[in-house]
Formats: sequence, structure tokens, C-alpha cells
Amino acid sequence: MSAALSWADTLPERLAQRDWAQLEHDLDADGHALLPQLLNAAECAALAQLYAQPALFRSRVRMAEHGFGRGEYQYFAYPLPAPLAQLRSLVYPRLLPIARRWQQAMGGGVPYPDTHADFIARCQAAGQQRPTPLLLQYGPGDYNCLHQDLYGEQWFPLQLAILLSEPGRDFAGGEFVLTEQRPRMQSRPMVLPWRQGDALVFAVQQRPVQGTRATYRVNLRHGVSRVRSGQRHCLGIIFHDAA
Repeated sequence: MSAALSWADTLPERLAQRDWAQLEHDLDADGHALLPQLLNAAECAALAQLYAQPALFRSRVRMAEHGFGRGEYQYFAYPLPAPLAQLRSLVYPRLLPIARRWQQAMGGGVPYPDTHADFIARCQAAGQQRPTPLLLQYGPGDYNCLHQDLYGEQWFPLQLAILLSEPGRDFAGGEFVLTEQRPRMQSRPMVLPWRQGDALVFAVQQRPVQGTRATYRVNLRHGVSRVRSGQRHCLGIIFHDAA
């Protein structure tokens, strides 16, 4: 079994060792949190090499053709590679209490189901049947405009990205950027430092913030600054599917 796939067997143990209480605190405070060194360098390199296997993917997007920036990404096809499917199904229940609490704080709605499989069934019933996990590839001069990964009426409020390349060695520039827009205030930019193998959890669209009188919604967008040199690969795990 290749290094791109072999880490699936140890994923439950790796996730159990992470500080989820700290992650919840960080998400509430800033809308993002880090799971450091979820994958090792060999596993990251093997995942990045999957980009050259078109049979694994349902579509390729060249960002410049759509005004999204520069660079490209590919969406995996169903059935997903087993580690990616397992990553989705195991991380979802870890994030579920946060998602439900945020949902209630921002006005409620139909509660998110207990399992990721049930959530995907809800997406499919709403016509969202295309998988959204993706690999992104950036070269010199490439960047990703600020955006939100919303693909239909059904969406989960948190997503995850794993950096597969090492900053300063494999590429320069290419920082992950998150912006936060609070009501009647200017946007707050955040440049988030991470290393190869780190997993970053962040808000898809909005998060609740407790004000002096009431809870209000903060709008977030994310993107990638211009890569100055080298090549940058990243794995994106979005928990909802696309229409």
C-alpha cells in the first residue's frame, strides 16, 4: 500500500491524540484552528503525487478561466480514495458539537445529523451529489481569490485543509489568508502560518460572535496569496457535496 493510502489505518489514533478542546476554543475565538502534523512528509508527498492521476478526479478547474485567481485544482470522484472518505467520516463527528452550537447561536435550523453518511444523504436528497474533496496545485505567480466554498443549500459550517508542501523549501509566498467582516466594521485580515502536514480547520461562511447585547454573525472568506516561487499542493476536505 502506498504512503498516500497507508495512513488511513492510524487515522483514528492520530485524531484521538489531538487537543479538540483547544481547537473548539480557537474556532470560537478566531474562526480557525490548527491540528499540527496530522500527516508526515512522506504521506504529504504521496498525496500530492495523486494530482497526476486523472482517473481519480471528476473535474479540473483552471482558476484563471473563471476569474478565481491563478493555478488549478481537481475534485476527486466517487468513490473517494479510502483515506479521504475516512478523514471526512471521522472528523465530522469531532466538529459536529461546534457546528450545532454555532447553528443554534445564529438562529437555528434543521440539526446536523449524527454521522457524515447521513449528512451526505441529506445533500444527495437536495440534488448535491458531486464530491467536493479536492487537490489544489499552485506554481509561481499563482494565487486564489477570497471566496467561500458553498455548493448548494446544504452545507456544513466548517471545513479542513492539509498543506502538502513545506513553506520555505518547496515554495515561497502562497500564504493562507482568512478575512473576517464584522457588522459596521472594516474587514480583519489574518495570515495563518502552518507547515507541511498541518491540518487547518476554518469556518466556511459565518461564525457567531457574542456582542455586548446579543450574538451576531461574522462573515469569513479565505484565499491564498501569490506564490513567489516553487510549487504548492494542498488537500481540501469539504464536508458537504455539490449540486
